[in-house]
Amino acid sequence: MSSPKISILLPMRDAAATLPACLRSIQRQSEPDWQCIIIDDGSQDNSVIFARRFVERDSRFRLIETAPHGLVEALNTGWTYCRNPFIARMDADDIMHRHRLAMQVHVLEANPSLAAVGCHVRLFPRRHLRDGRLAYERWLNGITSERRLREEAFVECPIAHPTLMIRRDVLSVFGYRDCGWPEDYDLILRLLTSGHTIDVVPKRLLSWRDHPARLSRTSPIYSIAQFTACKAAFLATSFLGTTDSYILWGYGGTGKALRRALVQYGKHPAYIVELHPRRLGKIIHRAPVIPPEALGRTPRHPVVVSVAGEQGRGEIRAVMQEMGFQELRDFICAA
Repeated sequence: MSSPKISILLPMRDAAATLPACLRSIQRQSEPDWQCIIIDDGSQDNSVIFARRFVERDSRFRLIETAPHGLVEALNTGWTYCRNPFIARMDADDIMHRHRLAMQVHVLEANPSLAAVGCHVRLFPRRHLRDGRLAYERWLNGITSERRLREEAFVECPIAHPTLMIRRDVLSVFGYRDCGWPEDYDLILRLLTSGHTIDVVPKRLLSWRDHPARLSRTSPIYSIAQFTACKAAFLATSFLGTTDSYILWGYGGTGKALRRALVQYGKHPAYIVELHPRRLGKIIHRAPVIPPEALGRTPRHPVVVSVAGEQGRGEIRAVMQEMGFQELRDFICAA
C-alpha cells in the first residue's frame, strides 16, 4: 500500500469535550488519503480514551502520548511523525469542512512554488461572538490571494493556524520556535520573510471554535504586546533591514506600541504622519509630525502605517498609491 499524501498534525491537551467531533470531521473528509497524528500533551481528562477509540477503529489515526511540555514541543514532536508530503494543522476543538483536505492539497499539487496554503474560517458558536471577533473573522476572510496575504501579514497573523497545510520538506527546515510570542505567527513571518509563498483557498473550510478557555485567550504569549513584539522583530530584519530610519504613519496606541518595540532594534522614526491637529508641527521622540500631504516633500524613507482600523488603513492605502508609493516596496501596514 502506498503512503498517504497528507499527515494531519493534531496536538491536544484536555480536549475530551470537543475531540470526538473534531476526529469525526477528519473521518468524513472527501479526500481519504491521510494519516492523523494525535499528540497528547499530558491530558488529565478523558481525551486519551476517546483518541484510543478512534485509533482502534481506524488505522489512519495514530496516538502519541507525551508528558505535558507545551504546545510548541508538542508540535515539534508531532511533525517528526508526519512522514507524508503535506502536513495539515488541526486543533482538537475545531471542525473540518469535508472538502478541506481535498481542496488544499489540490492547490499545493497544482502550484509547486507554494510553500503552504490556508483557508477561510467560520467562528462558532455564533451566539457568543462579539463585534471585535466578527470583525476579525471578516478581515481574515477578506484575504483572498497570495498578494493580499503578504500585504496583511504585519497587521495580524493572516492564516488561522488550524487551517494551514504546509509542505513537509518546508516545515522540516523551519519547525516551530518558542520565542515568547505566538508560534504560528512566528512561523508564517519566517516563511514570508525568507521568500516563501503562501496562498489561501478563499472558502470557509474550517469551523473555528471560539471559547474563553482557548489558549489564544488565556496565555500571555498571545497578548497584543507579544504580537507587537513579533511584528517588530521581523520588520526590523525585513522591511526595515537596510535602514535605521522610517516614517511612522499613525501615533495612536497602536503606533506608539510599535515604535517602542522597534526602538529595541535601533529603528527610529524620522517623521511621524498624523491628522490630529494638536500633534501637527510638534516633535515627538525627535521626529517632526507632518500631515500626509507633506510626504512628497520629505526625504524618502520606508513608511510603516500603524493604524488599527481596517477602514482607516484602506483610506491610507489609497492615498499612498495616489502619491506614487507602492505597497510592500515603499510602505507596509503594521497595525
